[in-house]
Amino acid sequence: MIDLRSDTVTTPDEAMREAAFAADVGDDVYGEDPTVNELEARAADRVGTEAALYVPTGTMGNQIAARVHTDRGQEVLADRKSHVVKYELGGFAQHAGLQVRMLDADPRGVPTPAQIDASCVAEDLHRPGTGLLCLENTHNARGGLAVAPERIEVAADAAHDRDVPVHVDGARLFNAATALDVPVTDLTDPVDSVMFCLSKGLGAPVGSMLAGSEEFIERARRVRKLFGGGMRQAGIVAGPGLRALENVDDLAADHEHARLLADGLGELDGVEVQEPETNIVLVDVSGLGLDADGALERLRDGDVRASAFGETTLRFCTHRSVSRAEVERAVTRVSEAFA
Repeated sequence: MIDLRSDTVTTPDEAMREAAFAADVGDDVYGEDPTVNELEARAADRVGTEAALYVPTGTMGNQIAARVHTDRGQEVLADRKSHVVKYELGGFAQHAGLQVRMLDADPRGVPTPAQIDASCVAEDLHRPGTGLLCLENTHNARGGLAVAPERIEVAADAAHDRDVPVHVDGARLFNAATALDVPVTDLTDPVDSVMFCLSKGLGAPVGSMLAGSEEFIERARRVRKLFGGGMRQAGIVAGPGLRALENVDDLAADHEHARLLADGLGELDGVEVQEPETNIVLVDVSGLGLDADGALERLRDGDVRASAFGETTLRFCTHRSVSRAEVERAVTRVSEAFA
């Protein structure tokens, strides 16, 4: 089976397993796990922030950020197709008591300054005010699009002009930096906080990082505990996370494999392929007279796995656990399945 459903299906390599075995551990809730402490310090250094916090999942990281940045009842501005809107179970409302003002952002998923200015609500006797702008990079639902630093900066400046902080859901942030060939700090410097995953393309078995100022992370640590994310001897999983930070350079191969996959699938009749920018390939199968579920059933019969991403759209996601040869075989198997 060639599993292209997501880069979350990566499995830890031998070096990661050894790092887990050898990790020096302590009670992280007491701040005494040296491996977690090292991971947090290195992560903050990588993204150019004062501090960072190790969290079990990216979703928890985003939810913590929203809780810390805002007051209950405030509004959050977010693209209608963003992960925090579509895939986090209404967490902003449930965990932080927030209202989400969904925006039809530009094709890359970034609200324009005019949209931000028009959508921000001032606090008064009747209205709670706007408390947060949430951006996403790369943008998952839009096909893994890498959002350039200048777009992040323009949106962040518009929010900051209204005294609204900015959080970036950067689950695949290093994919964006790799695709754009820019330092990752170019993508994080304009914003107030960022979350990135260790457990996607970087290959760790679990964990994400939430980064920001020292004051922000101090408050975030309390909210992590509130949300049930206080971990004990977490160095066992933080060790592989340290190894994951060393895998950033490997993301370019995943992007190359995505282009190879897109080129091969683009030659099939009845299939429309969005040109990938990172490791996500969106494929519309409506021209085959199939819906997404029907197409996935055919693929499973051919030992290829993908994800439904709409009524007639599939998502294929390349990652470090799938080689170039397997991508080439996947093209052949998909061709046979859709013949």
